Amino acid sequence: MNAVRVRAWAGTMIFLALAPGIVAGLIPWLLTGWRIPWSPPWLVPVAIVSVLLIGSGVVVLLDAFIRFARADGTPAPPVPTAHLVVIGPYRFVRNPMYLAVLAIILGQALLFASTATVIYAALAFAAVFLFVRFYEEPTLAATYGDEYRRYRRHVRGWMPRLRPWTDAEKA
Repeated sequence: MNAVRVRAWAGTMIFLALAPGIVAGLIPWLLTGWRIPWSPPWLVPVAIVSVLLIGSGVVVLLDAFIRFARADGTPAPPVPTAHLVVIGPYRFVRNPMYLAVLAIILGQALLFASTATVIYAALAFAAVFLFVRFYEEPTLAATYGDEYRRYRRHVRGWMPRLRPWTDAEKA
């Protein structure tokens, strides 16, 4: 394995632990103590919906992180990929990692019946939305140019497409 690939995987794993690990793991745990207040008959349906939200968020998040490492970069702005990542979940929505983290947080809010965690999710989303709008999108446009602008025309930022985008679609 070459140095670029090792750096990409190491950076991706560190960023995964620090960013989503803290935002979707540590902070919800601090807010809820991960104590489940539900009792039958509500426990099973609440647990099913919560596990679906948390599980789908984890799957999408890990898939997206792996795709960055395979592209010899990281999702972290200081160590980007050489080419824009527009495969996997990125074919449906431009911000799948942020939406995955939001699903994980909201799944925990439901499972632990935590209004504080719902409020935290709303604040986290507002912060991410502003970060994307005023830093990430301009940076991606400057870094990847027409490739990003074309992708942005075809794939919405927050509402997933029903069918995956392919680069073959006409402008």
